[in-house]
Amino acid sequence: MADEIRRLIRVRTQKGARFKRDGFGKKSQLSDSWRKPRGQHNKQREQKKAKGALPKPGFGSPVSVRGMHPSGFYDVLVFSADDLEGLNPKTHAVRISANVGNRKRSGIQEKALSAGLKVLNAREAPGTVKTQIKPLKAKEEIVQKKEQKKKAKPEPKKKEKEAPRVKEEKKELAKPAIKKKAKPEPAEEKPTKTKKPKVQKAKAEDASEQKPKKSPKPKAESIKEKKEKPKTAQKPATKQKKKTGTGVKDNE
Repeated sequence: MADEIRRLIRVRTQKGARFKRDGFGKKSQLSDSWRKPRGQHNKQREQKKAKGALPKPGFGSPVSVRGMHPSGFYDVLVFSADDLEGLNPKTHAVRISANVGNRKRSGIQEKALSAGLKVLNAREAPGTVKTQIKPLKAKEEIVQKKEQKKKAKPEPKKKEKEAPRVKEEKKELAKPAIKKKAKPEPAEEKPTKTKKPKVQKAKAEDASEQKPKKSPKPKAESIKEKKEKPKTAQKPATKQKKKTGTGVKDNE
């Protein structure tokens, strides 16, 4: 019978019926819970293409599997420990309500597990260690590979720290005796070119002395002296020839 139930559950999931209300993707305030379209011109009610399917008898699941959890158990909602009485662990599974507090939840969960019932929304108690996802074998293999890599590579030898006194003694021994080199004879000193001092001011003074002093301009003669001087004889101006009234040439 268990195999038959699994087959029927698989048939139910293969149909893939998921009905959504009209306008679910258009408005954010609308949930995807099914509502029957009742509008006079509603495209989904008239079964237009790509407007969503309507629930019909062909979409129903088999009667023997209807209302069953995918795990193969009938889901029972529990609010207290008293609700666990009379449940069959072979056909029923427990789902603890979300309104139940942590203290009460832990008591219900322990009682259900002790009775052999499956808890669909079980929670780990605070402080418990989480189950390891990877098997231990895989971890052991990883550790072995790391050890093999370490063995393949030789570890560098660590130098031991020596006392400071021993280090100083070693340094003194390691230093070779420094031989004093004979000083070379002093070579003939070449006369160095002495830099000429900058004598800008002196040059300026010499230049001023060398320049000939301009003679003072003669003073303008007074008006009286100009009058007393005799006027030089002027040359007689040549008189221009008067033109004759007639335009006839002399030869004629």
